Amino acid sequence: MLAKLTSVVYEPRLRALFDRWSIWLIVALAAVLRLYNLGYPSKLVFDETYYVKDALSLTATGFERDWPAGSDDVLAAGKVPVFSDTGSFVVHPPLGKWIIGAGMSLFGQDNSFGWRFSVAVLGIAAVFLLMLVARKLFKSTVWASLAGLFFAIDGLAIVMARTALLDGILMFFVLLAFWFLLLDRERSFGKLFNRPYLIAAGAALGAATAVKWNGAYFLAVFGIYVVLNELLANRDTTFVQFAKSAASKFALLVPTAFIVYLSSWTGWLTTTGGYDRNFADDVANRWTGLLSWVPIELQSLWHYHVDAYNFHINLRSPHSYASSPLTWFFLGRPTSFFYEGLQPGAGNCTAAGGCSSAITALGNPFIWWAAIAAIILLIWLLIRNGDKVAGAILVGVAAGYLPWMLYLQRTVFQFYVIAFEPFVVLALVYAMAALWRQAGPERRPRLLKAFATFSFAALAFSLFFLPIWFGTWTPYWFWYLHMWLPSWI
Repeated sequence: MLAKLTSVVYEPRLRALFDRWSIWLIVALAAVLRLYNLGYPSKLVFDETYYVKDALSLTATGFERDWPAGSDDVLAAGKVPVFSDTGSFVVHPPLGKWIIGAGMSLFGQDNSFGWRFSVAVLGIAAVFLLMLVARKLFKSTVWASLAGLFFAIDGLAIVMARTALLDGILMFFVLLAFWFLLLDRERSFGKLFNRPYLIAAGAALGAATAVKWNGAYFLAVFGIYVVLNELLANRDTTFVQFAKSAASKFALLVPTAFIVYLSSWTGWLTTTGGYDRNFADDVANRWTGLLSWVPIELQSLWHYHVDAYNFHINLRSPHSYASSPLTWFFLGRPTSFFYEGLQPGAGNCTAAGGCSSAITALGNPFIWWAAIAAIILLIWLLIRNGDKVAGAILVGVAAGYLPWMLYLQRTVFQFYVIAFEPFVVLALVYAMAALWRQAGPERRPRLLKAFATFSFAALAFSLFFLPIWFGTWTPYWFWYLHMWLPSWI
């Protein structure tokens, strides 16, 4: 069977069919995995309790409001609760919640499918976008399709696309920005301000930051990458030319990102009931001196940001699923989004040991643990050969991961890795491509079978873990069979 399937690499007719249809088949697979039974469970899971209700009040009034006790139960019953008159202190910008609200506008605010639809669509689009990025980097539909397949079937990507949280939306805009940077890189350097794709990248990074502030790290690192990439391409550049080039990149990226970010606060700025909205209305709170010209609305917004920043850096609340960033790649403590159990005889449970329904944001171990070795190989390729593709991929991993080293004492969660998971997948596939490129003709048939075996094993692992990504009701022993490490429980 493997021999027949791997023959696609060598058979021209099969290869042509593969190049034509593989990407669309993988997108279809991603759509099925992200849309099937999307409305289950019909109640808010994990941090949906914040973002769904924020989206409801945001789309209704322009800003987030407080909710009375019991609102989650009202939503679970298929009704829309009534929010309060007071503005709610929320610590993430509005754009992601506007996007969640768009799905509810299409399919209703009173059902869980509507809550999650927008995130699912962006999760599907991210699989397609990753394959475009991979094809641009690797110059191969085969490797691009393999990257799309791994991303489509990975459990973390599936769960995050099936849950109305912000991190999957953040990931989409980060990946979109990277795509624009690749398009910009194809244009001739030297045209300081004729860089439409660089402006588009700035807009995407502004959108990412308007979902969660983590996007600002990608803005900073991607900006540095663009400048250094052009410097290395033109080593005879003088300091004055370099400074002028760096300034032009800053002028195209940062102001564009800032405009998009500020625009996401339009609802809060044009109404009067949001949290801290009237802070600077009090003369005693207004800025004086050189900054007194700043509109009082923006002064109030700045104060809001200071409050939110202090919340983030001081977040030390114990949480049973908190996870150190040092363990993220090893899947040390995946987050349980949802768990329900039934005793034998209750409901439809006939298993002697009881039944379970669980949704766990757990990546495919086969993919993630292999990616650790792949990232190490890419670091070696970058240091030894100055490999530009390896460097570009590692930039994405570093921008998403390394900033968390500054917050090792904060309460953080493993599912945050979704923001840079596309780059982890790209690292895995590029490592495979590099091994293939270095292999001689006599080794390639054996290597091809190894890669095919690895891919089928990854598919098998995803099939095995699929019930705990979908929340499928299973016997308790079957759920427990998936808890390979004590820290996964």
